[in-house]
Amino acid sequence: MHRIFGNLDNAMNTATLPLSSVAVATAASDASASAAPALEHRLHIVGMTCASCVARVEKALRKVPGVQQATVNLATETAAVSAAAGVTDLMLAGAVRAAGYDVASREVDLVISGMTCASCVAHVEKALTKVPGVVSAMVNLATEHARVQMDPDVDIAALQRAVSAAGYGATPANTGNGAPATASALPAWWPVALSALLALPLIPPMLAMPFGVDLALPALWQLALAAPVQFWLGKRFYSAGWRAVKAGTGNMDLLVALGTSAAFGLSLYMLLRHWGHPMHLYFEASATVITLVLLGKWLEARAKRQTTDAIRALQALRPDTARVRRSGADVDVPVASVQIGDIVVTRPGERIAVDGKIAEGESEVDESLITGESLPVAKHAGDHVTGGAVNGAGLLLIETLAIGAETTLARIIRMVEDAQAAKAPIQRLVDQVSAVFVPVVLGIALITLLGWGFYNGDWENALLNAAAVLVIACPCALGLATPTAIMAGTGVAARHGILIKDAQALEIAHSVGVVAFDKTGTLTEGKPALVSLKALSGRDTDLLRLAAAVQQGSEHPLARAVMDAAHKVNLQVPPASALQSLPGRGLQAEVEGATLSLGNQRLMQELGIWPAQAPAEAQELESAGRTISWLAREGRDGTRELLGLLAFGDTVKPHARAAIDSLRAHGVRSIMLTGDNQGSAQAVARLVGLDEFRAQVLPADKAGEVSKLKQGGAIVAMVGDGINDAPALAAAHVGIAMGSGTDVAMQAAGITLMRGDPLLVADAISISRRTYAKIRQNLFWAFAYNVIGIPLAALGFLNPVIAGAAMAFSSVSVVSNALLLKRWRPTPPPTPTTGNST
Repeated sequence: MHRIFGNLDNAMNTATLPLSSVAVATAASDASASAAPALEHRLHIVGMTCASCVARVEKALRKVPGVQQATVNLATETAAVSAAAGVTDLMLAGAVRAAGYDVASREVDLVISGMTCASCVAHVEKALTKVPGVVSAMVNLATEHARVQMDPDVDIAALQRAVSAAGYGATPANTGNGAPATASALPAWWPVALSALLALPLIPPMLAMPFGVDLALPALWQLALAAPVQFWLGKRFYSAGWRAVKAGTGNMDLLVALGTSAAFGLSLYMLLRHWGHPMHLYFEASATVITLVLLGKWLEARAKRQTTDAIRALQALRPDTARVRRSGADVDVPVASVQIGDIVVTRPGERIAVDGKIAEGESEVDESLITGESLPVAKHAGDHVTGGAVNGAGLLLIETLAIGAETTLARIIRMVEDAQAAKAPIQRLVDQVSAVFVPVVLGIALITLLGWGFYNGDWENALLNAAAVLVIACPCALGLATPTAIMAGTGVAARHGILIKDAQALEIAHSVGVVAFDKTGTLTEGKPALVSLKALSGRDTDLLRLAAAVQQGSEHPLARAVMDAAHKVNLQVPPASALQSLPGRGLQAEVEGATLSLGNQRLMQELGIWPAQAPAEAQELESAGRTISWLAREGRDGTRELLGLLAFGDTVKPHARAAIDSLRAHGVRSIMLTGDNQGSAQAVARLVGLDEFRAQVLPADKAGEVSKLKQGGAIVAMVGDGINDAPALAAAHVGIAMGSGTDVAMQAAGITLMRGDPLLVADAISISRRTYAKIRQNLFWAFAYNVIGIPLAALGFLNPVIAGAAMAFSSVSVVSNALLLKRWRPTPPPTPTTGNST
């Protein structure tokens, strides 16, 4: 199986959560086999400001009868609720409002049945948006799902009624409380096979007729063979077409039903009128067209299933049960009943059931199906693990940190589903065409009938030409052109560690001309080490001790480097108070009765204590590419002094240079934006092959730099991983976040790289270009079939059988062309080399 995702170890809480409520069911069950399955609801809570708000909302939700678990996340303002089947979003929203908060608009997914073409999509969307309280509705023909954004008090039953009135069916997606669809004892292809078997005796006479050979069966035999195909196996076309007529619309089924009925009806009329006299009938046309359409639909459905391989592969990673240690005993329970804080026992060779932290034990964990890492990763007590990974040779006791929809796997599945369900902007053209397609085709067919009939008086031939127009005019290919390519493209990208949040990002990324990179954590490992320190007064150990005092408690990479260095020499770090972050400049704290300021040259200049000439050591370190931090002290009497400097070195990522070279080969210009000094930035730029960079750029200024790059008309992508990169990610046409980065960065980005490998940036652009090319190819062929086929049929150059074959082939070819994207592979990484220190 292909690799799926990149480094999720630090991305366990990073997948972007939609800020709307989604009722997503999980296959849950209690220990009792008779218990009703639990459903999972997600609500967007409005009005929370602090941790006490979280506790209040959770308490209110848990009081709702049937609620089993409620977890509220203040950062994302979402509530994940596990409840019995009878609990509705409306009940939960009422409890939240009673607690003094509000619930924003929610999102529901519906499975739509009866759709056959792009016209159906437009009709369902129109019906849904007419329901009071519905904000938007987006229907995907390839997945047969509708995503509806609506007010919390809108009843799902109202949506179902609206869809039903439009001539289609709707059921909530993944509700988990419905019985599984009844499995047919016969395979899905049986209607195609039976239809072909009945139509087969009718075909040789049709093929032999142009050569003057009469192999025609008796007329009653033709009727006996064609009638079951037309009215039994072809019943679906009449049913769907009639529903469309009742709803005042049209679809592909209506066109097929009218076209084949015309051929069948003409043959029946001629049989009855000329009873007992040999003549050519057209039963073979109606039977063969229906057979070909059924074959095309079966092939299309089979191909569409292949576009969802990525989702199914991810879902297969979810274990059904977990072994939980309770009261000293290990008990196997459904995964859905595991609670946060539970200790899950994972034996060697088993798949890890939950996201959590290793409480006891050590092992090697195979994350290849999730992270794409080819080798097992060593894990020890305190390390995080992701549900779906496979434990190696050691026994692990894992403390559960996330459950249900909050797990990494669930979040990633949701992100891929969101991308596959979304519409690309180019789809608007298809929607506009499909809205008028069927009425226009019916008009052309009528003109064809009347034109040929009045032109030569041969109404028999006129009716066949009109039937050919109806049969060949298939809007299916138009409806499938974009979504199948998006599904295939996002699926294969996900397999290789590239998560594309939405179709818009996919469409825009293909034309990216400039990529702006952050430095630390993006082009470099982001794990700097303290390589040198120089005290200007006092001892070096005192300088390190005071610097560590300011940095303690900070999660900044430079702070960790300082603390690691202090621990190595067993320094006693004094306590600090009044810690203050100075964005883009450094930190400030009260230590041992004085104010210590630790930061860059800009901070020292602001404090007015920058020397007229920096120490020679600093100049040498900066020219060598080191990052310099300065420590200054202000006493109680207001005197300030510069205590010394600390120099840090980072390591360029092994594939950073290959990433820049690959982008250059794609015709993409690269630039680096960093807050580091000129020397450090220049050293990294030299190592990775960058000709352009901006140094000493404050976080607030990065977005401005991105805006400047956009002024020339170039499409700009920004790559980053930190909170300070979020504004720049949002300012770019396409934000690309490293999966090893922060929640905020990933929320601001349209594309997330699940491994911290910059080579994936070029791969993201590559798969975007390939996918967009497939969309354009599909739309070209979909339009070409109709633009060429309809006039040929109207002019009498196509009989209904050829038209039916062309129509069936159009849909199959579009889906098959999209599936070629599954062959895409990322750029092979160069031979691994040790990263260069900067």
